[in-house]
Amino acid sequence: MRKALLFLLGVIFLFISSCVTKVGRVDSQSQIDLSGYWNDTDVRIVCESLIKDCLSSARVDQEIRARRGGLPTIIVGRFRNESDEQINTAIITSIMETVIFNSGRLNFVAGGDTRNDLRAERQDQQSNSSEATAAALGKEIGADFMLTGSVRTIVDRAGNQTVRTYFVTAELTNIETNARMWMGQNNEIKKVITRPRNRL
Repeated sequence: MRKALLFLLGVIFLFISSCVTKVGRVDSQSQIDLSGYWNDTDVRIVCESLIKDCLSSARVDQEIRARRGGLPTIIVGRFRNESDEQINTAIITSIMETVIFNSGRLNFVAGGDTRNDLRAERQDQQSNSSEATAAALGKEIGADFMLTGSVRTIVDRAGNQTVRTYFVTAELTNIETNARMWMGQNNEIKKVITRPRNRL
């Protein structure tokens, strides 16, 4: 009877310990692929290589030199998710903004929700702040170029294997003329995922 009780307690302990969530910290630069889908490593590789390509482009360099000390001003627009999976493109936009800003080679203005919040605050100050401290209207710096892009995937399946290839494109476009100043593409992210075979 006692052995049966000890065995039962052991089984219960094993069951409970298998249900406990375990968390381990890793270096933020570690490459970890659990699902085979788009992850933080992929976004970092893609963004850094695209911006490096953009900033080293002959046309971008020519535009910077033509301004004689004044740098072109850009705004980061929308990156569309045209892939077959859920990708938060706001992360791509945020990393692009950070890399551009920290490069010191291009001026950068806020866009999207940040710009809308700033405009709302300026408008509010016109009614609620003193004339001496209210931010003036119509003083925004206009962007010369907009950076936009998209994420697409090609998925190839056979049996229990899947190959996922990611194509991330980016374009720098003159806002006034719609002329493209730079176009880049990154298709370095290619993953082979092998799933367990279904057993009947």
